[in-house]
Amino acid sequence: MTTLGKFPYCKKCNTWRVYGMLAVVLFALPFGTDALLGRGWVRIADFALLYIMLALGLNIVVGYAGLLDLGYVAFFAVGAYNYALLSSPQFGLHWPVWVVLPLGGLLACFFGVLLGAPTLRLRGDYLAIVTLGFGEIIRIFLNNLNAPINITNGPQGINMIDPIQSSGFSLGITHQIFGINVPSVHLYYYLFLCFTLLVIFVSLRLENSRIGRAWMAIREDEVAAEAMGINTRNIKLLAFAMGATFGGLSGGLFAGFQGFISPESFGLMESVMILCMVVLGGMGNIGGVILGGVLLVLLPEALRNGAGPVQQWLFGKTLVDPESLRMLLFGLALIVVMLVRPAGLWPSTQRRRELSDSDEDVVKQEQGSVYDASK
Repeated sequence: MTTLGKFPYCKKCNTWRVYGMLAVVLFALPFGTDALLGRGWVRIADFALLYIMLALGLNIVVGYAGLLDLGYVAFFAVGAYNYALLSSPQFGLHWPVWVVLPLGGLLACFFGVLLGAPTLRLRGDYLAIVTLGFGEIIRIFLNNLNAPINITNGPQGINMIDPIQSSGFSLGITHQIFGINVPSVHLYYYLFLCFTLLVIFVSLRLENSRIGRAWMAIREDEVAAEAMGINTRNIKLLAFAMGATFGGLSGGLFAGFQGFISPESFGLMESVMILCMVVLGGMGNIGGVILGGVLLVLLPEALRNGAGPVQQWLFGKTLVDPESLRMLLFGLALIVVMLVRPAGLWPSTQRRRELSDSDEDVVKQEQGSVYDASK
């Protein structure tokens, strides 16, 4: 405890006070959002938490280990279809959720190792092409796995998926808790929030561990890391496995929340959006990835709802289709942000320092070339 003016100041107490205020805000968020904006925005908040989990999983692969993965949505699909097949009338199975969710994470982990094993020597564009192909293979495979034996119901998808429930308590219906009616979307919000906090905790522990430092060493210089005794093969496989596990867990939650899934939900654009969340927020920084996930889920929905009314207010009619205008403005916002903040909106301290050092080197090179020309 230190003294600030005439009043004692405790940094630890102030930190806990901030955490307490944040906890209150997160707890009250669905009720405030429902009252001010409507229940549809609470559902959007649920999807934001799911995408934050996905982005944190991809951050392990891209942000920590420096391995470009354009097929990350494949693990999302594996977890979702695992839940759907084991908790729906498709096979007549209705397994408990606390068996299905871990099983989906383990299955996605297996596919992560399956993807990582043959790509250990690939880097850059070649790795991106292979992971992109893997993601499309999974989607096409699920889309065509309805003949000669119908397993995934093909492009029609799987419906009537059981909601997440345990011990007779189902999150798919409204419950009265302490005299307050809590709708289904609110219950899913609290469940997703708990899982998101768990993923954040695991990511923080991994970042500050020996494994996290090994990932960052590989990201900076794989040859030097191997020369220092790091088993790059196992460490890279572990990055793929950990990231895929988070993706599979999120997929299972998504299937239970939606009640219906189809291959269309796991296209290439989903992988691109998740990668944009990591890059836009700040690769390697957990806070930045969370910020990127929130913005890239909320911003398109805000533009979807506001593009039409704004045109009516300005011009008296709709000049451009709101959906097309939404994507145009969304893409323009991404371009502007990456030009102004190339390291992301909230980059890690190390990344910010690297960019400042590189800028100084560029300035020195330009000054040197001007000096040589003057001679």
